[in-house]
Amino acid sequence: MARRRPGTLLPLELNILEAGLALHAADGDFYGFALARQLSGRADGSGLTSHGTLYKALARMTEAGLLQTEWEDAAIAEADGRPRRRLYRVTGEGEIAFRRASADAPAAVMLGRTAFA
Repeated sequence: MARRRPGTLLPLELNILEAGLALHAADGDFYGFALARQLSGRADGSGLTSHGTLYKALARMTEAGLLQTEWEDAAIAEADGRPRRRLYRVTGEGEIAFRRASADAPAAVMLGRTAFA
């Protein structure tokens, strides 16, 4: 498998940032399943291929500083009768990367050939 250049966003990562920013604006922190629903509903067909792929991308993006994560308060999950959720938010660095990628090459973003500097 070929390595990608540092600073390159994969199409899924770009979609995660876009959906994450929208979810954050609407609800604050977001969690994986809500993000998966958002990505699956994309009209352009560039949505989610599998949940495993999503969670690997979320871990990679957190490690790169594009996302920040923390566990939900256990009391909230217990009150709702469900397991705790891992909550995500797009960092300032993630938002800058998304904006640069979108502004630098809007046509390339649509085709999944995006890089940020």
